[in-house]
Amino acid sequence: MRLPVLSRIYLWEILRGLSITMRHMVKNLTHRQQMPTIEYPDERRQYSPRFRGRHRLKKREDGSVKCVACMLCATVCPAQCITVVAAEHPDPAIEKMPERYEIDILRCIFCGFCVEACPVDALEMTGEYELADFSRESLVYDRAYLLDPPARLPEKEES
Repeated sequence: MRLPVLSRIYLWEILRGLSITMRHMVKNLTHRQQMPTIEYPDERRQYSPRFRGRHRLKKREDGSVKCVACMLCATVCPAQCITVVAAEHPDPAIEKMPERYEIDILRCIFCGFCVEACPVDALEMTGEYELADFSRESLVYDRAYLLDPPARLPEKEES
């Protein structure tokens, strides 16, 4: 049994696919306010308050790092991107502090296990999602960077 020519070369299906594409293109050109596209960086996407972005170390009231170098965050991290080296704290009431605290953002999967594992609530994940940089070395965040992250560029006001 031979199929008709239009069925054999799938011309009808190609024309149906092109009609769907053209219909969507015309709809998007005529109804731009309904498009899901965001004009980044003029507009910024609003994420949930539970969004897990850039890491940040918290400070005590005296300005020292709140971390006690218990290494639970490094132990629980599935990506093994956290490095903690402990040192003695000058205050005898506090046993340890991190001499070196690094997070390799290129390896991090932003799961938030490190924040949940911290017994003194020294680590948090902010809502910052702009993590791009020009070199790999600058994406390994050290203790100084995690304590005082750079300020984000201010959002442009809509006119």
